Amino acid sequence: MEITPLFWVGFNAFVLAMLLLDLLVFNRKAHVVKMREALSWSAFWIVLSLSFNYLVYHWMGRQAGMEFLTGYLIEKSLSVDNLFVFLLIFTYFKVPPQYQHKILFWGIIGALVLRAGFILAGAALLAKFHFLLYVLGAFLVYTGIKMATSAGQPEIDPDSNPVVKFLSRHLPITNQLHGGKFFVRQNGMLFATPLLVVLVMVETTDVVFAADSIPAILAVSRDTFIVYTSNVFALLGLRALYFALEGLMRLFHYLHYGLSLILIFIGTKLLFSELFHLSMGLSLGIVGGILLLSVVASLVWPKKEEEPVQP
Repeated sequence: MEITPLFWVGFNAFVLAMLLLDLLVFNRKAHVVKMREALSWSAFWIVLSLSFNYLVYHWMGRQAGMEFLTGYLIEKSLSVDNLFVFLLIFTYFKVPPQYQHKILFWGIIGALVLRAGFILAGAALLAKFHFLLYVLGAFLVYTGIKMATSAGQPEIDPDSNPVVKFLSRHLPITNQLHGGKFFVRQNGMLFATPLLVVLVMVETTDVVFAADSIPAILAVSRDTFIVYTSNVFALLGLRALYFALEGLMRLFHYLHYGLSLILIFIGTKLLFSELFHLSMGLSLGIVGGILLLSVVASLVWPKKEEEPVQP
């Protein structure tokens, strides 16, 4: 099936309509997202994503359907690991729970735009320069090893973020929040609020996240439509997933290693693609199996609480 420009316009119009419905209707008033609401929205986005996956399978064939599902699982699983960083950012800046949804909403809008550019540029480069496949494979293996061997929790240091530093130098920032506003006017001057700084932190850290997830999905499929739509659907459910897993993220301590194994597996598959060929069904089974084992291992062998140091 040929993906016409009209189809691209229609898909993006649908995505925009869903986002506006979420912001202007279901979450028009700032409120604390409870577990039940978060789980309901998570289920909604997952069902919607799988329904679109069925349409891809029906319109474009089994291979395309498998590629979409694999890309969706990879992006979704990497997002779980990244959500912990968002939690640290909100904790660091003491963002009230009722405003976190708004930050994640606008953060995802920015992420959709940025990742669309990354996907188009990456697909074009891979189509023109075949040797970049091996560079991409080596990068994924390196990233997976680095992820597996990294110790400790990521540190949140706004002072070292170049975008935040630029913002602080060129825009006056208030010392306290002003409701859910990103900007306020005081004494005739326009001030940014700390909420805007948090949004900038979320956006810039997502660029770092994209350096892992976009190459991983491009390694699965080089069809820009498959890569883009699987990424979009994973991002659309990110806010609901955050609130659903906020209290559970620390339980899945082995997921970090599962994600590193997935990146190493995909990178190795690319490096040896000329010698060995794995079907998309087998690749999907391996990715899903690693995710399942890492979650089960986290539940069977829970992380031990650190004992307080005795004086």
